[in-house]
Amino acid sequence: MSSIPAFPESQVEPLARLLGECGSGTDITRVLHDRGLVDESGESTKWRRLHWVFLDCQKRDGCANPVVDFISAFLAPARFVGRKEVFEGHRQKLNTILTFAGLEYGDDGEFHHVTVAKSLDEAEKRVQTIQAKFQRRLLHPEVLKYCITELMQDNYFHAVFEATKGLAQRLRDMSGVQEDGAKLVDRVFSIDCPLLAMSPLETETEKSEHKGFAALLKGCFAAARNPPAHQPKILWEGEDDAADYLSLVSLLHRKLDDCTPTGAGSAG
Repeated sequence: MSSIPAFPESQVEPLARLLGECGSGTDITRVLHDRGLVDESGESTKWRRLHWVFLDCQKRDGCANPVVDFISAFLAPARFVGRKEVFEGHRQKLNTILTFAGLEYGDDGEFHHVTVAKSLDEAEKRVQTIQAKFQRRLLHPEVLKYCITELMQDNYFHAVFEATKGLAQRLRDMSGVQEDGAKLVDRVFSIDCPLLAMSPLETETEKSEHKGFAALLKGCFAAARNPPAHQPKILWEGEDDAADYLSLVSLLHRKLDDCTPTGAGSAG
C-alpha cells in the first residue's frame, strides 16, 4: 500500500484502546518485535504502550504505514480460526475508526481505500452496511468470488457489474459457448437444442420453467449489467439496488447449480 497520512491523535488513541483489548500483553510484545517497532514507553498498560509506539513511529516515518502494518499482523484472520465472531467484532469496531481516515480493514486481512467518513453516524452506518444488506442474504459463493473486493470498498456500482460478468462467465464455463449476454443465453438455453437444462423438458410445465429461467437471465444482464456499462453512475440507485441485484444474481447461480449438460450438439 502507498504512503498513508499519519493518523491524528483523535484516531490514534481509540485505535490503541481498541487494539489493547484484542490480545494479551505478550501478543503485543511479540507483534511489535516482529514488525520492528520499539516500545520505550515505560508503560505497563497495553493501550498506553500502543499509543506511545504509534505516535513515535508516525513521528519518525511521517506516515501511518507502520501502524497499519501492526494492525495487519495483530488482527490477521489466521489468528482467529474458529473464532470468526470475535474477529468480525474487532474488525467492525476497527473500521468505525478507520473510515475517518478513508481506510477499511477487510475480512481478507487487507486494507482498502474508502471515502472518508465525516460523522460518527456515517462511519457506523457504513461499517454495518455489508452485514445488514448482504451477509444476511446468504449470497452464493460465485457472487462473492467476482465482487468481494468491490463490496469491501463499498463500491456497489462495480460490485453488481462484476457479479453479472461473473454470471456470464459461469455460463460460458459450463457450456463452452463463447458468446455474451442474450446471445449466450439463447444458445445455452435454446428450447429446441439446449446445452444446459434444469429438467428433462418433457412436459409443458418443465419447458415453461426452462424458458422463464432463460428470460430471467437475459433480464438480469439487461437491467443490472448493461446500464452500469453505458450510463453515468449518478443514474444508478446505489446500495439498495445492489442488495437486490446481488440477491437476484445469487438466485440465478443457485438455479445453475441444478442445471446439467444435455450433450446436445457442439458448444462451438
